Amino acid sequence: MSLDVSPALLEQAERGEVDEADFVDCVRTSLPYAWEMISSLVAQLKVDGGQFADNQTPPPDEQARGQLLRALASDAIRGALQRHFGVRLAFQNCHRVAVFPLDASVDETLTRFTSVRSQLLNQSPEFRDC
Repeated sequence: MSLDVSPALLEQAERGEVDEADFVDCVRTSLPYAWEMISSLVAQLKVDGGQFADNQTPPPDEQARGQLLRALASDAIRGALQRHFGVRLAFQNCHRVAVFPLDASVDETLTRFTSVRSQLLNQSPEFRDC
């Protein structure tokens, strides 16, 4: 899954300076499912409070799954999204995405969420091909 990079953004990259807001907009338009998932989790975290908000519903199709994987597997995209939304993102499998506030008081919860133990406990036969 590639980003749909505009000629203007490509020109910025070729010159060496890329405006992160332009990059984030490219991610938003290129990966709409992933953008909506993360945006809705950020909104949920702000409304509900708590230590994190997460999604446990599988993507509706392979294209959506690919968008989520692309957004969270790329250090550049993931980092830009974290800075844009002011959160830390965590990812366990093809759909279990979570957003955590930057507040250090949730560090232990984030560590638990991203632990080997949690990864193993979040497995299921339905996720074999995700």
